[in-house]
Amino acid sequence: MDKSWMQARKFSEPYLDGVNKFMQFVESSMGKESHVRCPCTRCLNLLNTDQTTVKNHIKLNGIDPGYVTWFHHGEKSANNRYSEQSVLDDETDEEASDETEAEDEDDGVNEMLFDLQEQYTQGDTNGVDNTNDGGIPAYLEDLMMGARTELYPGCKKISRTSFIIQLLHLKVYNKLSNKTVDMMLKLMKSSFPDGETLPGSYYEAKKILRDLGLGYECIHACKFGCALFWKETEKLEACPVCQTSRWKVNDGVGKKIPHKILRYFPLKPRLQRLFMSEKTSKKMLWHKEKRIDDDYMRHPADSAAWKDFDKDFPQFAAEPRNVRLALATDGVNPFGDMSTSYSMWPVILAPLNLPPWDCMKDPFLFLCLLIPGKNSPGKDIDVYLRPLVDELKELFIDGADTFDVSVKKTFKLHASIMWTINDFPAYGDLSGWITKGYLACPSCNERTYSVKLRNKICYMGHRRSLPRDHPWRKDKKKFNGKKEDAEPPISLTGDDILLQLDRLQTRIPGKHASNKKRKRGPEELNWTKRSILFELPYWSKLKLRHNLDVMHIEKNICESILGTLMNVDGKTKDTVKARLDLEDMNIRKELHLIKKANDKYAMPAASYVMTKKERQEFCEFIKSVKFPDGYASNISRCVTSSDQKLSGMKSHDCHVILQRILPVGIRGSVTKEVREVLTELGHFFQHLCCKKLNKTELEKMKRDIVLILCKLEKIYPPAFFDVMVHLAIHLPDEAIVGGPIQFRWMYPIERFLCGLKQSVRNKARPEGSVAEAYIAKECLTFCSMYLKGIETRFNRDDRNNDIEPDDSLSIFSQKCRPVGATTYLNLSVEEMKALTWFVFQNCDEVEPFLKMHKEELVKGGCMNLEQQHKEKFPEWFKKHIIGLYKADASELNESLYSLACAPNRCIRKFSGCIVNGVRFLTKDRDSRRKTQNSGIVVDGNHGDNMISFYGVLDDIIQLDYVRDRHVILFKCDWFDLGRKKLTRIKKEANIVSVRVDGKWYEEDSYILADQARQVFYINDPKLGHDWRVVIPVSHRHVYDVSEMDNEELDDDVLFVENGVYQENDTNDVLEVNLDEIESLRRNDIDSEDIDATLYQGVPRMGDVANIDDVDDLDDTMVDYYSSDEGSQKSNNSDNDIDSDIDAS
Repeated sequence: MDKSWMQARKFSEPYLDGVNKFMQFVESSMGKESHVRCPCTRCLNLLNTDQTTVKNHIKLNGIDPGYVTWFHHGEKSANNRYSEQSVLDDETDEEASDETEAEDEDDGVNEMLFDLQEQYTQGDTNGVDNTNDGGIPAYLEDLMMGARTELYPGCKKISRTSFIIQLLHLKVYNKLSNKTVDMMLKLMKSSFPDGETLPGSYYEAKKILRDLGLGYECIHACKFGCALFWKETEKLEACPVCQTSRWKVNDGVGKKIPHKILRYFPLKPRLQRLFMSEKTSKKMLWHKEKRIDDDYMRHPADSAAWKDFDKDFPQFAAEPRNVRLALATDGVNPFGDMSTSYSMWPVILAPLNLPPWDCMKDPFLFLCLLIPGKNSPGKDIDVYLRPLVDELKELFIDGADTFDVSVKKTFKLHASIMWTINDFPAYGDLSGWITKGYLACPSCNERTYSVKLRNKICYMGHRRSLPRDHPWRKDKKKFNGKKEDAEPPISLTGDDILLQLDRLQTRIPGKHASNKKRKRGPEELNWTKRSILFELPYWSKLKLRHNLDVMHIEKNICESILGTLMNVDGKTKDTVKARLDLEDMNIRKELHLIKKANDKYAMPAASYVMTKKERQEFCEFIKSVKFPDGYASNISRCVTSSDQKLSGMKSHDCHVILQRILPVGIRGSVTKEVREVLTELGHFFQHLCCKKLNKTELEKMKRDIVLILCKLEKIYPPAFFDVMVHLAIHLPDEAIVGGPIQFRWMYPIERFLCGLKQSVRNKARPEGSVAEAYIAKECLTFCSMYLKGIETRFNRDDRNNDIEPDDSLSIFSQKCRPVGATTYLNLSVEEMKALTWFVFQNCDEVEPFLKMHKEELVKGGCMNLEQQHKEKFPEWFKKHIIGLYKADASELNESLYSLACAPNRCIRKFSGCIVNGVRFLTKDRDSRRKTQNSGIVVDGNHGDNMISFYGVLDDIIQLDYVRDRHVILFKCDWFDLGRKKLTRIKKEANIVSVRVDGKWYEEDSYILADQARQVFYINDPKLGHDWRVVIPVSHRHVYDVSEMDNEELDDDVLFVENGVYQENDTNDVLEVNLDEIESLRRNDIDSEDIDATLYQGVPRMGDVANIDDVDDLDDTMVDYYSSDEGSQKSNNSDNDIDSDIDAS
């Protein structure tokens, strides 16, 4: 065998080929899965480890040149210095070898360095500066040298490079300050033996890894956002647009200080790094190799937008590794103080190729631009996007040579943006379409239906989307007083948009005082600019360029509904002005103000307003709600009992309230029509937000939302219909085109922005602080994919992590982990017999033995067969299995033997158990907590019928069998649903209520722990205190995604992070009821007296001044923001997004 490669230069082609042949020889001689000695120059055949580690060690460290006969690896010879002595060594140094293995366990750093160097030794090294003879960059050579350097003399457990990487990982992972790391290093240097190689400070440690990060560029910007000092304008001293000086400080002393610095994080190296590691390169092909294409949409690749892009650009689609991206941006207040007016704007890109469990997760979101504050860039954001757009054009047209480590080849990588993700104001900034005024809806475009009211603009006209023959089209009285003959607005293509943009006048960017406001002509519609994104060759061809953000739409609709229901001052849409709007439109006369004799007006109570008692009961209901662990926050904190309102709700609170809590909470209040339509609206959003979308159901939801909005128009005043309510009509269309919501809403972006905000340490330089923290985190996130023996965001256990025993018997393979204190209890003989029989009946592998025993009893003419079978089977089964075991123990399933030996009579009891990632607690432990984890439902037979049994968890029992095997049982209190003369369960509009004042099946109260499904119960305001509404729980970390080959996911593939609560799929979409409304007025509430001066001070609709349609409208949308979104967003009392008209 040719061994000349052992003398070749490391990383050369002959050397790497030789390593591969050596490993092939080892595999054929020793077996593929066996651990072997490592012959690298560092281990010298003293370390026993797996073959992958051996291969990486030889590549990185080189092979021992004296090991010319591979005696330890199966080669037969005695002509070298290893052979004879090694025969003795194999017997004598086994213990020492085990110790060495424990000391020198692979921490993953060598594997990372090998992946990094492969792109230079086998890929294209053009453009790489400062390399050695093998093409390896100097920084990587230094890291590899550090990987072979002892941390201190005699240290075998960790190398210098490993220590630095793990130390900085701990800093980033645990958010330690720079000073903390400095102090730790100082303590270590004083404690370690002489000759240690520790860095002296955090700064020195960071310098060692700096080139392992991807860095960023600083680009100066004009003070007024007119231009960047970049490329051809890089050397200018003043802005080429407004002539303002580039410098904030330029006094000739010291360094010049620019007004603004844009920090640009180049995209190309970040995309290339996805293919630099085998940890991520294979994931980028998931959408092509693993995804199943059926009638469900689970991933962006299932969407029409993705498939149409493939048709329009077949050359791009031909390479599945080409990256599809989502672009997102939003403002961030880096100080976390809403009274401080400061907003910086990160621009983020998210690769959409990744599997659903990785897509849109923090480690795979790229910060590409950091636009400086303190003011929002507004529609001038295009100025700052210039470097990114130029790079995106280059990536789409020319591509970038990229080495794919998984196939060891270089390919041409291209990238494109599929859509943007942003809130509604940022939608306007990026698209150029002003999201306010008469044409506020970008989807309806010039066909936006808007009406000018006394104090605002409303957006109704949803009857346009009804079928032509629908009777509601002709109904004047119950809608806006007019027939509806118009056709629904059609979706405009990119070419249609370009024709509209061609009418725009040239606009000068920036906010300089000389850049005067300009009136827009009617032909310009709501366009203020041609977005810079239209420079991308494919942008006009996309079916979905900008996404409407479901997160903010849900929040605004929920707050409007609650504010109106509870009649909260400043939040309700049912105001004096709203009633006067009805008078102006001459509709719903029963709700008009009534003049009284004492110079006052009476305001009749509407059907959509709660009484004072109902408000109090609703607040008490909200305070009583307890969610399961990880489902939602504690919304009882939002209740202020003194003034009977909800405040301080976050976006996810509104998400859960609108979809789950509100439909139940109003069951005992308001009128039937209001309850019905709000329940239908909640179910619409619930199914729209499912992880898995059915295309047929989406078409039905598209029709349903039209009916729901029309029903709302019949009930609520026109002032209720701000643009956020109207936008709901477009959400099913966008879901059909774009796929599941979780890849297109702002929740993951807001979490990422929150992380950036928390990284601000230097509040005098927030942007610089964020940039430095981000590149450190980015670098260490890449390293942490490889690290072993230390907790990282990729290998950390989920909070509700279970255990999956490796056992051949299903009954012993429960994915369960008991939690809480252990108590012991001795069961009686009868109790133990009952539990043992239950286990036998629920073990599939015992079924043949049950049949065998029954047949023997039948042959023996046994009387009372079932009773004898139950009593005698355990002993018969034990004797039968022991007999088989004695006959041939090697052929017997050891687990069957454990099962046959019966459990220990001393059982263990717990107060909690985690099953399949879901936390269950007993009802006693639940009673002392703010969460509810004791609700259980199982399907079972009741007579001849299969029904759902609802109950609560009473006890958790572990049966212990011989040879360390266990079975966990749940003892449950089942609610009595079976009394014939009394209804115990009711279902209304997909809401299931059960009566909880009786028990059932007390003699059959046990189930296997992994048979349980979790539900939670909330009070039913309609049926009374003995009734509970059942809410099923879908586990948020489970993805119902089938793959083409049923390979099990690697542990490092599944990245779990707390996210937004979503249902799994769109089953059981609620039918919309079209019954007529009986009354819009509540006669059980006294009318509210209104002072005549308030009535007379409101201008009529015809007297309201026109909206000033000017270009400079960046200060709008202030009412849209709320305090939980993390940027410069004011808490205006009215969270409308429509434009309030200033009549002054």
